[in-house]
Amino acid sequence: MTRAPGTDHRTLPRRRGAALNSAIFAAVRAEIAESGYAGLTMERVAERARASKASLYRRWPGRAALVLDAAYDAMPDYSSTPDTGSLRGDVLALMRQIVLLLDGVVGEAMIGLLGESLQNPDAAAQIREFGRGNMVRTMREIVGRAVARGECDAGLVTERRLEAGPALLRQRVIFSGLPVSDDYLQEVVDDVVLPLFGVRPEVQPEG
Repeated sequence: MTRAPGTDHRTLPRRRGAALNSAIFAAVRAEIAESGYAGLTMERVAERARASKASLYRRWPGRAALVLDAAYDAMPDYSSTPDTGSLRGDVLALMRQIVLLLDGVVGEAMIGLLGESLQNPDAAAQIREFGRGNMVRTMREIVGRAVARGECDAGLVTERRLEAGPALLRQRVIFSGLPVSDDYLQEVVDDVVLPLFGVRPEVQPEG
């Protein structure tokens, strides 16, 4: 832990906004790495983040919402997506980033949240929204660049096509618990993602 139990948080320097949120998210991920999702409590997060428990509950109604935001915070931001110069390279680079994250604390958090969602409909709805929204925004940015380069037709860009690759990756890592090799990622990109956008994988440079 970062400080002795029982220290009065009111005697510590006050942080607000993004600085406080970053400290809280880092504390969530550290707690999961140390104790697993099952051992995570709002009290332990507050203690590690040097924040009050009340400050957590003002921002998040409970553990599931907090963990989702902490996981989201660790994911690649769509504004800084890989830019390799090709759709194939960009999607492969993104999926490799996601696999690295899901193989660690973020993946453990998502698996724990899935278990909680069986008894908590609100958590289940939040997980579904998280899984679709974040990755689709990132894919939209990547495919938008491919359209601008003339690699694919804008008319082929739909929500379902944008969801396909990330959905297969989530299914493999989170729901099936199967290993994800680089060969598997290339198969997803070449056999599923690129054909959906009318791109022939054989003419793409190696990612």
